[in-house]
Amino acid sequence: MSNQKKYLPLIIGVAIAAGIFIGGKLDFNDSSDRLFSTNSKKDKLNRLIDYIEYDYVDDINTDSIVDITVNGILENLDPHSVYIPKEDMARVAEEMKGDFVGIGVSFYTYKDTIAVIRAIENGPSAKAGILGGDRIVMADGDSLYGKNIADGEIIKKLKGAKNSKVKLKVYRRGEPELLEFTIKRGEIPIKSVDAAYMLTEKLGYIKINRFAESTYKEFKAGIEKLEALGATEIALDLRNNPGGFLGIAEKIVDEFLEDDKLILFTKNKRGDIEESFATNKGDFEDGNVYVLIDENSASASEIVAGALQDNDKGTIVGRRSYGKGLVQREMDLGDGSAVRLTVSRYYTPTGRSIQRPYDHGNKDYYDEYFERLDSGELLEAENIKVDDSLKFTTPKGKIVYGGGGIIPDVFVPIDKSMQNETLSFLQRRGFFGNFVFEELEKDRHLYDKVSRQEFIDSFEIGDDLVFAFQDYLNLRTNSKITFVAYHDEVKQYIKATLADQLFGSGAFEEVYNQRDIMIDEVIKLSDEN
Repeated sequence: MSNQKKYLPLIIGVAIAAGIFIGGKLDFNDSSDRLFSTNSKKDKLNRLIDYIEYDYVDDINTDSIVDITVNGILENLDPHSVYIPKEDMARVAEEMKGDFVGIGVSFYTYKDTIAVIRAIENGPSAKAGILGGDRIVMADGDSLYGKNIADGEIIKKLKGAKNSKVKLKVYRRGEPELLEFTIKRGEIPIKSVDAAYMLTEKLGYIKINRFAESTYKEFKAGIEKLEALGATEIALDLRNNPGGFLGIAEKIVDEFLEDDKLILFTKNKRGDIEESFATNKGDFEDGNVYVLIDENSASASEIVAGALQDNDKGTIVGRRSYGKGLVQREMDLGDGSAVRLTVSRYYTPTGRSIQRPYDHGNKDYYDEYFERLDSGELLEAENIKVDDSLKFTTPKGKIVYGGGGIIPDVFVPIDKSMQNETLSFLQRRGFFGNFVFEELEKDRHLYDKVSRQEFIDSFEIGDDLVFAFQDYLNLRTNSKITFVAYHDEVKQYIKATLADQLFGSGAFEEVYNQRDIMIDEVIKLSDEN
C-alpha cells in the first residue's frame, strides 16, 4: 500500500558488495576458436567471462557474473551511480513516468485472496463498480487466490495493454453469487503529489513525494486549486522526497522565482557549465512560500530548497537535508539494462555544492543518518556541523553553507511521539493498514453517511480501537505490546489510515498533519507574516 512508506525517519540506502575470487591452477591451453585482443582493458573482462563460460568446470550463469562486475565497478565510483538490471527497468521507468496501464485498484493479499482496499478514483475499476472490500478471485478464467500465488503474478494478470479488457469474478460480502465485471484497462496515475489542501484561510499545503515526469502537471493543478481557494502562501512539503528529474524541479522553482533569477548551474569533469534561469511563466512569484525539508529530502528536493533559499525567496523549515548534489544520466547498456551514471555536480545560485563527502565508502555514506541521531543534530539546531570554509552569502546578506545538505532557516526537531521508531515500524510493515482493513470489513456501512470533511474534522477514534489494535499486534507478533506512552499517537495513525482507505486523495495527510509539529510551526510563521 502506498501509505506504508510515509514519514519514515530513516534514510534508506543500498550498498552492494561484489567481488570475483579466483583460486587454483588455471589451464591456459585454450582449444577454442575465440580471439582476444591483448591491448584492451575492456577485453580483459571479456576474456575472463569467456573463459568462465566455455572452460569453467561447472555451469555458471554468466549474466549474473556480468551484473556483479558492473555493480563492483560502480561501487568504486560514487554512491549514486547505479546499475538497473533489465528485469527492473520496466518498474523503474514506470515509477518515473508517473503512470501505468492497469485496472486501477490498490489491494493486498488477505487470507490468500486479493482484497481491494480502494478502487482508484476515476479509474477503470471505480467506473465499473468495484468497491473497497471486494475480493478478486478470477481474471480471464485464471484463479487469483491460494497460498502459492505471488504479488508479481497477480499484477501480471491485472496489467496489460491500454484499452485491452479483462474479465473479473469478484466475491462481495452479502451477495449470493460471484459478481462479474469486464474492465477496460487504462492509464493509472502513480501520484507524486500526495495532497493539496488549505491549512488556513490564506495558507495552502502541497506535498510532493518525488519528481517524476507527471509531477509538474500535478503540482500545477494543485497550485491552481489552492489559489482558487484563496491561498496567498504555500507550504511546499518535500519531506521524505528522494528526488527525481532535475528538469521537473527547475519547473517547480520557476513558479516561485522572478524572471531571470538563477535556479542552479551544473559542472561536468571538463569544466563545462550549464546554467538554468527562471522564466516569465511563474504564477506564484508574488506569494510567500515555506519549504518543508528533513534528513530524507534529497537531490531534486534540495535543488528546490537551495534555489529559493539562495534567492532569498520564502523560508526553509525543518532539518538539514540529505546532501546529494550529483547529477545522473541514464545510459542504455544494449541488453535491456541501464546504468545511471553521475555526469556532473550541481550548484545552488550562490555557488554551493551541497553534496556530502563519500570518500569513506558507501556504508559510511548511507549510515550518516545514525551519526546525525547520535550527535543530537535531529533534536537541536546547534548540533548541526558547519564548515566555515564553505560559507556563502545570499543577495540580502543571509549566511548559508555548502558541504552537506541544505540547512533550514527555521529548525524543527524530529517529533519523538509521532515519528518514534515503534510507530514508524508498524506503519511501514503494514500493520496499521491491515488492521484498519479488517475493522472496515466488520461493517463498511458504518461510514456511508460520514462525509470526507466531517471525518477529517470531527470523527473520533475510541480507546476501544487502540486496545483492539494492541490485541491484533500481540496475536500476530507473539509479543505483549501496550501503547501507554503513544496512546493518542496510535489513534492518529488509525484515523489517518481509515481516512486513506475510505477517501484516498490526500486524506491521510490531512489527518496526520493535525499532529505534525512542523506544520504547526509553518502555520505560526504564516500567522506572524
